[in-house]
Amino acid sequence: MLQKIARESLSGLTVAIVALPLAIAFGITATGTAEGALVGLYGAIFAGFFAAIFGGTPGQVTGPTGPITVVSTGVIAAHGLEGAFIAFALAGAFQILFGVCRIGSFIRYIPHPVVSGFMGGIALIIIIGELDQVQHSLLVVAVTIALMLLSARMIKAIPASLIALVAVTAVLPLLSSALRDLRIGPLPLNSGIEYIGRIPESLPSVSIPDLSGSLILSLLLPALSIALLGSIDSLLTSVVMDNITGTRHQSNKELIGQGLGNIASGLFGGLASAGATVRSVVNIRGGGRTALSAATHSVILLALVAGLGGAVQYIPLAVLSGILIVTAVGMFDWDAIRKAHIAPKGDVAVMIVTMVVTVVFDLTIAVLCGVVLSLIVHGIQSRQRKASIVEDATTQTYRIHGPLSFLSADHVVTSLRKAESNVAVSLENVNYMDTSGAKALLTFIDHSEKLGISLRLKNMPSHVEHRLTTLATDEQHGRLNAAAESG
Repeated sequence: MLQKIARESLSGLTVAIVALPLAIAFGITATGTAEGALVGLYGAIFAGFFAAIFGGTPGQVTGPTGPITVVSTGVIAAHGLEGAFIAFALAGAFQILFGVCRIGSFIRYIPHPVVSGFMGGIALIIIIGELDQVQHSLLVVAVTIALMLLSARMIKAIPASLIALVAVTAVLPLLSSALRDLRIGPLPLNSGIEYIGRIPESLPSVSIPDLSGSLILSLLLPALSIALLGSIDSLLTSVVMDNITGTRHQSNKELIGQGLGNIASGLFGGLASAGATVRSVVNIRGGGRTALSAATHSVILLALVAGLGGAVQYIPLAVLSGILIVTAVGMFDWDAIRKAHIAPKGDVAVMIVTMVVTVVFDLTIAVLCGVVLSLIVHGIQSRQRKASIVEDATTQTYRIHGPLSFLSADHVVTSLRKAESNVAVSLENVNYMDTSGAKALLTFIDHSEKLGISLRLKNMPSHVEHRLTTLATDEQHGRLNAAAESG
């Protein structure tokens, strides 16, 4: 037991180190001021703690994320920080309502191309938002990005963002001073650079806002947008966690936990938050498997805040821009982009449209447009509404009938996961397969491999084989061939 607690706590420390620069960067981006560093940290602390304790995805880490930051930026600009904190708390109340009404179960039906599209659109918004900092401090941003990419390849034990943050912050003033002494100034590397500045060193306190009917009404729509996007963002991270651990999260309980977290964050003056994929994966790889590691990450950040003000004041904003740009680039679904020329044209169109609408209009509208377009594409490609799956007890074979798409993939894979030993799947009657269906089946193949379950794919039509082969990763190709040959 003590060994387990030590492992979970150590993993929480690792995640806190990863979360520190990201929380500061997202907070400053959302508020547009250096004081936003504390807002971002409070989001990671309070939303992270309560979502870990009350959520439905063990080991998932919650904090400020790219999608949430993009929406929060607009809310803060329109209503100020005080109004935004109310909106964050209202968003949490909406998320609790979603969980109680069991709406979380429906979010898993969002098509994969829609997810790829709006994540790519958010990445573009973040990059565009940092261009002003790039223009003023190009060399610092470039050095930060280069150092992150280099350290990510060479040093696995320490987060690349932390290495870049410490190294550039420490070296920049020394280099500027040395070059001034040599009379090589003015130095473009350090010209016009802005710094975070000192942040207050004090424990947070609850702030009860003054509420009025008109204020609540004006914040309902922004709060609903944050709630929807935060729910989607969090549950997508939960799915990633399921794929890594081989478990299955409780989506509606996770929404309740996220809601409680955002209410706490709003009351304590923190940024709205959601399940964070990178931090959650770091936690799992570090040995974190329960709420203890995710909650520990928040406690450690709280301890750091108490004495952090003097330490962060010399961090250049350009360094945080570099970290955000690298984070945003990682948000693109590069696998889908690389395979766009061989993927279903309808799915590619959905991804591109969702991405463009995200950048030009609004995230919520983009998701809605993407889902509607996916339904149209699905209707054109198939006459049947969704696939059905039947277990043949005599031959111990699961037979899938109809299109395997975003409408049916979750139901089919859930049925397949009930098998505890050998699984045979007949694909003979699958008349259509989209990207979501293929990704779900490939993920199930990975899941079976990890659990030591023997899987056979039987009677695979050529169009299904082509779709699976083109979308499989290099690692999945071997597993796919083995399952098909054994079938």
